[in-house]
Amino acid sequence: MTVNRESLRQRLIREEGLRLKPYVDTVGKITIGVGHNLTDKGITYDVAMQLLDADMEEVIQGLQLRGAPWFSGLDQVRQQVCCDMAFNLGVPGFFKFVNTIRAIQQGDFERAAAHMRASKWATQVGGRAELLATMMESGVE
Repeated sequence: MTVNRESLRQRLIREEGLRLKPYVDTVGKITIGVGHNLTDKGITYDVAMQLLDADMEEVIQGLQLRGAPWFSGLDQVRQQVCCDMAFNLGVPGFFKFVNTIRAIQQGDFERAAAHMRASKWATQVGGRAELLATMMESGVE
C-alpha cells in the first residue's frame, strides 16, 4: 500500500506546527520547518544548496531592482563582488555603502575598493574584504 504523502504532510504540519525560523523545541533541540531537528540531524547537502540558490536569487533580484541600471551594467566580476557583499550584509546593508556605490556608479573602481577596505565590514570579514576589494579594483577574479 502506498503512503498518502499529502495527507501525512498535512497531519504533520497540524501536529508539529510550521515555523520558518529556528526555535528551541520542548526538549531543547534547535528545530525548524515542520519539526526538523537541526541539533541532531542538521540539513543535507541538497537542502543547503537549495537554500543557497534561493538566497542568491534574492540577492541578485534585490540588487537588480534597487541597483538598476548601474548594477546590470557592471562586468561579471564586479557584479559578483556586489552580490557577495549583499549576501554577507543583506541587500539593505549593502546599500548603506553609499560612497562605495557612488564610486562604482562613476566607474571609479579603485576608489570603490578603497572605501570597501576602509569600512568596519572589512575589519569584520578580513581576507574576504581584501579579496573582494582587489576584484573590484581589477575586474579579475
